[in-house]
Amino acid sequence: MPTGIKKEQVNEKGIKFYNDTINSLLENKIIPIVTLYHWDLPQVLQEKYGGWQNISMISYFNDYANLCFEKFGDRVKYWITFNNPWAVAEEGYETGEHAPGLKLSGIGAYKAAHHIIKTHAKVWHSYNKTWRSKQQGMVGISLTSAWGEPVDLTSQKDIEAAERYVQFYLGWFANPIYSGDYPEVMKNYVGRKSAQQGLGMSRLPTFSVQEKSYIKGTSDFLGLSHFTTRYIIQKNYSALKGPSYHTDRDLVELVDPKWPDPGSKWLYSVPWGFRRLLNFIKTQYGNPLIYVTENGVSEKLQCIQLCDEWRIEYLKGYINELLKDPLTTHMEMVTEIVVPTVFTLCILISAILLMFLLRKHN
Repeated sequence: MPTGIKKEQVNEKGIKFYNDTINSLLENKIIPIVTLYHWDLPQVLQEKYGGWQNISMISYFNDYANLCFEKFGDRVKYWITFNNPWAVAEEGYETGEHAPGLKLSGIGAYKAAHHIIKTHAKVWHSYNKTWRSKQQGMVGISLTSAWGEPVDLTSQKDIEAAERYVQFYLGWFANPIYSGDYPEVMKNYVGRKSAQQGLGMSRLPTFSVQEKSYIKGTSDFLGLSHFTTRYIIQKNYSALKGPSYHTDRDLVELVDPKWPDPGSKWLYSVPWGFRRLLNFIKTQYGNPLIYVTENGVSEKLQCIQLCDEWRIEYLKGYINELLKDPLTTHMEMVTEIVVPTVFTLCILISAILLMFLLRKHN
């Protein structure tokens, strides 16, 4: 759809290209999982309507999705509406690092995300109503998130900041889809900062009661992209410095200098963070079906021939965390929580007995 609008033009050569690709995959016993949107909005829609800042994207995208279901749904049984909408919103409309390169700090990302979430729900309902009975497929979304670990496990402020980091990252999109609304902590923090900035309403948009009900439950599976972890500490940012998604969170991200350094400044190998994120998702969102849609690492060495030991070690570490069985997790809990607790109780009981004996002796 060169103009982004179905009724204006459909490129039959494009349809043929994807038909051929899907058929070739199936002939080679490869199951296609199709992503409808990986950041490539038709430029016409950006220039004419402002892209994801405009609510009209919902209907245009739904037309596009239904065209794909019509043309390819007899063979494609797994659909991902959006890949990494966090990057579309935050890097496209907050920092301007990605297309369309807009720096609408503290406002644009929230607005774009709001429209993307409603678009995802619209597409899921379209598939559910029109295509599911005859095509028997599944529709989900792929979300990207790092794990946030408190710097100080004894500090309640750091613990809350670490959860806030994940809620502003993953929960921003997952919470509406699985629970019907934005995370409470997002609503509270953005709302408070907005009020301090003299705004009459929160910069974080709100869903109506009908929209919450319409959005909740619109995912047959969760695609998860995960690469790395950050240590998190609490830090208060003054609202007077102006609106910003990053300062709305009141936290600082840190890395451990001992973590393996891959060469990419943002990506460190921290396999244990993967399992903690998976357990967070299981607990928060009712143990959804998860497909890991992205995981991997850049190569830090420039080699004439293939030198992949670093990548192999990274993948081994992350896959091993994924494969740990419940018994292993139980043993970790015993080691990390039960043993120290029992040890502390033993000391307390010993101290009480000693006091009792000394009193009896006296």
